[in-house]
Amino acid sequence: MTDDERFGAFSLEELSDYLDADRTPARPDIDADPEASVALARLEVLRTASRDLLDADVAATAVDDGWIASVLASVRTTAHAGRDIPVPDEDPASTLVVTEGALRGLVRALGDEVPGVVVRRTRFTGELGTAGAPIDVEVSIAASTDGPVHLRAEALRTRIADTLAVHAPFVVRSLVVHVADINDGDRS
Repeated sequence: MTDDERFGAFSLEELSDYLDADRTPARPDIDADPEASVALARLEVLRTASRDLLDADVAATAVDDGWIASVLASVRTTAHAGRDIPVPDEDPASTLVVTEGALRGLVRALGDEVPGVVVRRTRFTGELGTAGAPIDVEVSIAASTDGPVHLRAEALRTRIADTLAVHAPFVVRSLVVHVADINDGDRS
C-alpha cells in the first residue's frame, strides 16, 4: 500500500485520524463518501480484532505482519467501488446501479457474522453490465481451526446465497466458498 492511496477522497491516515477522534466532530464529507465509509468499517473491524488480541494477551506472539497486511489488503479491496452493476427497473428513464464494492462489503459483513471466518476476497464474474444476467460468485476465506472448517464455510455459503437472492441485482449462477487460509483459532 502506498502513502498516496485513496479511499474515495481520503487517505488511510485521514480515515484513521477520524476514527482516533471517535468521529468527533462529525465529518459529513467522510461519512457521505461510500468508499471512505467502507474503509472506515473495515478499519473498525481491524481495531476491534486488535483490541481483542491485546485483551487475550496474544498480541505479542500471535499477530504477525502477514496477517495485518492481509487485513489492510482487504480494506483496500473492499473500499474501491468497482464496476457499476445495473439494477433491473421497469422505468426506462431511470438508471439504477449498485457498485461491486457495495456487494463485496455485504459479503464481508456476512463473513463477520460467522465465528472463526474472515472473508479475504469476493469475485463476481459474468456479464455484470447486463441487468439480471447470471453471475458466478467466488469467495475466499480464512477460517480458524477451533471448529469444523467445512461447517464454517458452508454456513457462510448459505448466508451469502440467501442474502444475494434478496439483495443482488443478478441471478447467482454459481457460488463457491474456498478456504484459502487456516488460522490457529486465536485469530477468529
